[in-house]
Amino acid sequence: MTQATQIRNTRIIAVVDDDESVRTALDSLLRSSGYKVRTYCSAIEFLDAKAPASTHCLISDIQMPGMSGLELHEQLGAMGLRIPTIFITAYPDLGAHTPGLVACLPKPCDTDELLECIETALRPAH
Repeated sequence: MTQATQIRNTRIIAVVDDDESVRTALDSLLRSSGYKVRTYCSAIEFLDAKAPASTHCLISDIQMPGMSGLELHEQLGAMGLRIPTIFITAYPDLGAHTPGLVACLPKPCDTDELLECIETALRPAH
């Protein structure tokens, strides 16, 4: 088993998006790539589920009702959590300069680029 396969098998990717079709598509893509995936329809649902404690990489939309992806990212930082985050959004300029962000990809995103960003996010820091 390669190191990349071991990482995929043990890391949880959380997908937070209010669009069910996006959640379903990302869930299918990531599971077929060997990742464990949890999906949430809102930032509030993600926080209420206490999901941040077990999340290794967060993929989120920026514009969502209630709490935006940017607000979620800020909230996690305020909680002392530094979860590698990838935004996938129709408005990539909104998150382009967000501190601690792995990437801000346009919707629809290139799946190979997304998977590369996830690999980067999960790579151990040296």
